[in-house]
Amino acid sequence: METENASKKLSAGDALRLAKDATSVVISKGRRVDRFMMQKDKPTDKILLTHMLGPTGNLRAPTIRCGKTLLVGFNEEVYSEIFST
Repeated sequence: METENASKKLSAGDALRLAKDATSVVISKGRRVDRFMMQKDKPTDKILLTHMLGPTGNLRAPTIRCGKTLLVGFNEEVYSEIFST
């Protein structure tokens, strides 16, 4: 398992590198959940960054890589779905 110090700020470049290593990216903002299939319907970098970055320009937290799925933001239903298997 790989961990990063929570005080480390991850930029747009870091966010894109994480997304490009994933087969799916699930981004939660409150109740809204956006899912991107990186192989089938790859979004543009601009679209990914619009969803992945917070108002400060840093990667939104929490961000977790679970296998080939990248989770950005928190949504209890998504976490239950991903981590119950």
